[in-house]
Amino acid sequence: MQNIDELIARYIATWNETDRAARRTAIEELWSPDGVYTDPMAVAAGTDAIDATIAAVQEQFPGFTFSLAGPVDAHHDIARFTWELAQDGAEALVVGFDVAVITAEGRIDRVHGFLDKIPTGA
Repeated sequence: MQNIDELIARYIATWNETDRAARRTAIEELWSPDGVYTDPMAVAAGTDAIDATIAAVQEQFPGFTFSLAGPVDAHHDIARFTWELAQDGAEALVVGFDVAVITAEGRIDRVHGFLDKIPTGA
């Protein structure tokens, strides 16, 4: 399996990629074809749905970027990490915690997301 820190950095980068073709290529390289992303507000099964979910989040939060908010903790085929969504130099508007399940080939199969901080009314 490739370096887990690199894999998760690439995962975060897909959430920031606004070029549709580049984002789609990154998703297809990173995720298993039947991968599933789940959080309290969305379930996205397959690369089409994952791509659509990322595009929807970008539309909802224009000018915001995702970043890791600490180290990646991993063992076996599982990684957990905290992320933030913020505008440059501003306090994070959204903070979350994801658990990723990685295939033997080093691709993301499942992401289970939790939202620790969300805007009021979201």
